[in-house]
Amino acid sequence: MRFLLDTEQRDFAGSLRALLTAADTPAVIREWSRGEHLSGRALWGRIGAAGVFGLAVPEEYGGAGRRAVELALAFVELGRYAVPGPLVETVAAAVLLGERTDLAKRFLPGIASGETLATVTVAEHGYGYALDGDAADLRLAATPEGLRLSPGAGAERRSLDPARRLTPLAPVGELISAEPAWADALTWARLAVAAQALGVGLALLDSTVAYVKQRSQFGVPVGSFQAVKHQLADVKIALEFARPVLFGAAVTMTPSDVAAAKLGACEAAYLSSRAALQLHGAIGYTAENDLSLWLTKARALRGAWGTPEECRREVLKVVPEPQARGGWSRSSPRP
Repeated sequence: MRFLLDTEQRDFAGSLRALLTAADTPAVIREWSRGEHLSGRALWGRIGAAGVFGLAVPEEYGGAGRRAVELALAFVELGRYAVPGPLVETVAAAVLLGERTDLAKRFLPGIASGETLATVTVAEHGYGYALDGDAADLRLAATPEGLRLSPGAGAERRSLDPARRLTPLAPVGELISAEPAWADALTWARLAVAAQALGVGLALLDSTVAYVKQRSQFGVPVGSFQAVKHQLADVKIALEFARPVLFGAAVTMTPSDVAAAKLGACEAAYLSSRAALQLHGAIGYTAENDLSLWLTKARALRGAWGTPEECRREVLKVVPEPQARGGWSRSSPRP
């Protein structure tokens, strides 16, 4: 069986790439990091008008229906251009609100159009830290009692990625669901993170390849050195291996497949970031260089919505069992 994107899907990704190429996202990211949201909200609106957020919203609320493959395609491009904001959290919020007709009518049309930014946090023991709670129009807090509409955000907390602004949400507010669809929201969020990480890794690889072609040592480009070629080949292989796992998971949308996709894509992006940092040399360590905007995001996404260890545990829930002649089936653990 061969899985290939159709013409409509490729055109959708291409149009989104053209939109983001014209957006000067490094300037948008730096403004967002300073708490200035005007240009970021404008970009968010154009992304919403392109139909990205509608891919997680049912048709009756102004979306395109939940279309995981197209969502993964879109988030690869959002990661490639390091678009700031609670992108993944808005997808998770759309899934959580889909069960509540009253709230769905109230919030989902705005999410689908890009007018409403949403964020989600887990607040089990006091405050939970939400991504971009200061900029979000809708704040959801998952508490032991259920899902609540949080009334507001507190003082900001610094993050490894300056564009990922963390703000605490109190576990108070209107209780909107005692049993939210948290498992579904987690699966969709992890798929979006995996796609975003793949895009970040691809952008870092492209930037590094271009740089080693220009940087010279001993009168020749460093990209001609065998060690550099091998290092970049390892990154390329990791990213290309992560891509079919990602889209395969988007087809099945099973928690184990999506966890495997997140694990593979985030580790490949992290490998890409390490190679980029090393091969750029001292300039790669400077916050003034745009490379830093992707480096910090690759590291932050690695632990977002599930650490590598948590994703491995999810994958290992579906494991083989011994067969009569030493083979394995899918119901008991390997030794």
